[in-house]
Amino acid sequence: MLSNHLQNGIETARLVWSRLPNSDDEALDEVGLSKKSDGSRSESLDYEVIENNAYREEQAQRGKLMVGYYVGVKWFFALLIGIGTGLAAVFINISVENFAGWKFQLTFSIIQKSYVAGFLVYILFNLLLVFSSVYIVTQFAPAAAGSGIPEIKGYLNGVDTHGILLFRTLIGKIFGSIGSVGGGLALGKEGPLVHTGACIASLLGQGGSTKYHLSSRWLQVFKTDRDRRDLVTCGCAAGVAAAFRAPVGGVLFALEEVTSWWRSQLMWRVFFTSAVVAVVVRTAMGWCKSGKCGHFGSGGFIIWDISDGQEDYSFEELLPMAIIGVIGGLLGALFNQLTLYITYWRRNYLHKKGSRVKMIEVCLVSLITSVISFGLPLLRKCSPCPEVELNSSIECPRPPGMYGNYVNFYCGKDKEYNDLATIFFNTQDDAIRNLFSAKTIHEYSAQSLLTFLVMFYSLAVVTFGTAVPAGQFVPGIMIGSTYGRLVGMFVVNFYKKLNIEEGTYALLGAASFLGGSMRMTVSLCVIMVEITNNLKLLPLIMLVLLISKAVGDAFNEGLYEEQARLRGIPLLESRPKYQMRKMTAKEACGNKKVVYFPRVVKVADVVSILQSNEHNGFPVIDHTRNGESLVIGLMLRSHLLVLLQSKVDFQHSPLPSDPRGGGKPIRHNFTEFAKPVSSKGISIDDIHLSSDDLEMYIDLAPFLNPSPYVVPEDMSLSKVYNLFRQLGLRHILVVPRASRVIGLITRKDLLIEDNENSETVELQSTSVRAQRQDRKASVREADAEHPLLNGLLVKEYSSS
Repeated sequence: MLSNHLQNGIETARLVWSRLPNSDDEALDEVGLSKKSDGSRSESLDYEVIENNAYREEQAQRGKLMVGYYVGVKWFFALLIGIGTGLAAVFINISVENFAGWKFQLTFSIIQKSYVAGFLVYILFNLLLVFSSVYIVTQFAPAAAGSGIPEIKGYLNGVDTHGILLFRTLIGKIFGSIGSVGGGLALGKEGPLVHTGACIASLLGQGGSTKYHLSSRWLQVFKTDRDRRDLVTCGCAAGVAAAFRAPVGGVLFALEEVTSWWRSQLMWRVFFTSAVVAVVVRTAMGWCKSGKCGHFGSGGFIIWDISDGQEDYSFEELLPMAIIGVIGGLLGALFNQLTLYITYWRRNYLHKKGSRVKMIEVCLVSLITSVISFGLPLLRKCSPCPEVELNSSIECPRPPGMYGNYVNFYCGKDKEYNDLATIFFNTQDDAIRNLFSAKTIHEYSAQSLLTFLVMFYSLAVVTFGTAVPAGQFVPGIMIGSTYGRLVGMFVVNFYKKLNIEEGTYALLGAASFLGGSMRMTVSLCVIMVEITNNLKLLPLIMLVLLISKAVGDAFNEGLYEEQARLRGIPLLESRPKYQMRKMTAKEACGNKKVVYFPRVVKVADVVSILQSNEHNGFPVIDHTRNGESLVIGLMLRSHLLVLLQSKVDFQHSPLPSDPRGGGKPIRHNFTEFAKPVSSKGISIDDIHLSSDDLEMYIDLAPFLNPSPYVVPEDMSLSKVYNLFRQLGLRHILVVPRASRVIGLITRKDLLIEDNENSETVELQSTSVRAQRQDRKASVREADAEHPLLNGLLVKEYSSS
């Protein structure tokens, strides 16, 4: 009877598995990765303002009331981004904490009766959660795999990877993070929270999701990539603020790590968004303290309060702290290199075999992680509980299924604990809190910490890059705090001082590994201070961060830069390569022939050129009366596709529609030219033209960008690089050196002053020139009558 039921169950499982779709033919053959290393699945964004006739008409119709409305909407969206990201973080944290609490409580209750049964329940619980995560990612939201920070960094750098900001990516990120983190994998939810905040911001910026009928035309205010970029920047900062409860750290993270374009107005909105997130998270935690959130305790949201830890430090402690920085730089650089090799092999060999292989891989990693975390504590002997003060919050052993130190794992006596199980049988947030904890000297043995360091480091390397949402902040803190606590134990034994806390060295170790791996300095320093609530350790954190970053930079680049390059995201780093100083703009162009359009072009020629190449920008050439060629602007591919699809601007004559440049009405709204966010937009294959349409013409002058950025051919490539990155450009036209100069603009020519008696605005330099002309006239009048006075006036004028 039992054998028949077992056989029927196996057959049912085989049937379900055979019906799982294989991703050999799916749109994304790589979970979250580009198909090629040249960035073919990514596309540059148009941050530059296209000042065509449609844009100028829209700007002319905007009054002060409309400008104020747009500013108000931006602040309102910043509020919504903060609330949405905060609520998403609350939902993820409560879910993870409850799943982990149920898992540990059930395991601890069963293990008292049967070790094998508890072992099987623990493995199946983790396997079920992890399988739900990988299934959601592979079959519903492929772009939700990984941390998402390299893709978001690319987006804010000017590169759009298709699918990273869609609604299904948001859903996959939230529920996939719950499954992967709750399933006990060696990864975190902080990186995915940054991606979650960016998705929420992008969806608000485009008014929702049209595919899932969740859009509202009242929210469809911002249509340009420039405005969406600002909102996504707010979302990134909100994600960090929600993950670490570090609002200032979130602002600095967005400034230092992800965005390459910044201004003061954006700073205020980002700061406001992070503050809103902090309020939402604090309110949720206060509500959960009443016991309405199940197993959710002081865990979940990261804040490791060590304000009661080490009060001061001595000069001789700086040497072991510097050694921690060196260790962090070495281990961080090694981590980046190993993950790069494994991810490269995984992408080129393993993941090409389809979704089933990705699912099997993640399930195997989950199985190995569960076996290690359940089996290794058995190799350690239980230790007697230390004497605990009456007013201490530390309880030994701690109650099953709750957070805290001193876990009784299969110990024979009641007042014993297993130090290795104290790390493994906790959520990562609670395990880090235990490693950071003060007044717990000699809680861990060196053998247990070293064992955990080797195993967790290996698991983190193997797990990163699988087809689940995966962040590396918390695993990095886990690794760093382990070897930091090891160094702290040696320092305590060597100096024999009572005021030295092992938890302080664990904090410095965590900062050193993150600095050596991610190469962040300012933002990471502030985040570590905010989540530990101890400002006295700020100089020490700065010391280990500077050392670890310097050591790591000697070997390779940061984790996100390496992963972005592997995904084919063409990031422009903050500094150009040294070789660019010896190259010119003309050399960068190569010998390729420029594809351009005349001002009035035949529709058939436009279709032919768009089908024969994949360029996204085309110079437009016009001829003067003398027969000279003149570049009159730049035409984007997306704008040409809009014109071909609408057909309203087709004309029969091959002559310009209005040679004098005025009078022709614009039949298009400026928002019609905006490409949908994180999608391919219109394709030339989607447009159907008749033979009569192909014989007609289009005058491109009203629709092109008449003022593209232009550089001379002998400008150094490093200077061109800085222009591209600092201005967020997509195209730069390289032209021969100009023959003449029509004017020169200085700083004071850009100073504008409002005229109180008139609605017009004039340049300040114009009024200065007018005043000087009046004063010159007064000098001439005084010349004949008062020679002495004339000399004084001349001296005064010349000094001004």
